[in-house]
Amino acid sequence: MPEFLGPLAGFGVTIAQMFAKPNTEFYPEEKKALAPGYHGRHQLNRYPDGLEKCIGCELCAWACPADAIFVEGADNTDEERYSPGERYGGVYQINYLRCIGCGLCVEACPTRALTMTQEYEMVADNRDDLIYEKDRLLAPLEPGMAAAPHPRAEGMTDADYYLGNVTGNVIGQIQPDEPAEPDETGETGDGER
Repeated sequence: MPEFLGPLAGFGVTIAQMFAKPNTEFYPEEKKALAPGYHGRHQLNRYPDGLEKCIGCELCAWACPADAIFVEGADNTDEERYSPGERYGGVYQINYLRCIGCGLCVEACPTRALTMTQEYEMVADNRDDLIYEKDRLLAPLEPGMAAAPHPRAEGMTDADYYLGNVTGNVIGQIQPDEPAEPDETGETGDGER
């Protein structure tokens, strides 16, 4: 190729794009499908009876290279049980201003309590709203689940939970959509009279 055509060849891409059909995306009206392994917002999972899977071990916080996760473990009691084991995540925060979406926290979790969803639309008009607390991270209750705290399923041990032997609606608690029936003391079992 002659030397004087070199600059024209460089502009070839620009000239070709001038006459190409535009590739317009109509977001947010039309959303494209995400890749199967997309790393979006985090979610704290539950067992089928509603107890939390998080045991407050803080391994996710240690694995986070951006220091975006803060976990403070707390002890379960027989009166207030949030997870089947001895401990649960009493405080759980993820700062999405720092999170880089790498997924190392998910890999570090020994109980698969933490996973990443495909939700990516997390916007706020102030910085405090992008620090997600436990109440916004917990998976929603599905039918057959009861909100923690409540006792373990009758006859089940920690090992049964971790091996997946617990199914939903095994605790015998009243579900939110069912009317509560008073016992001999006049209490309904959910703290109301």
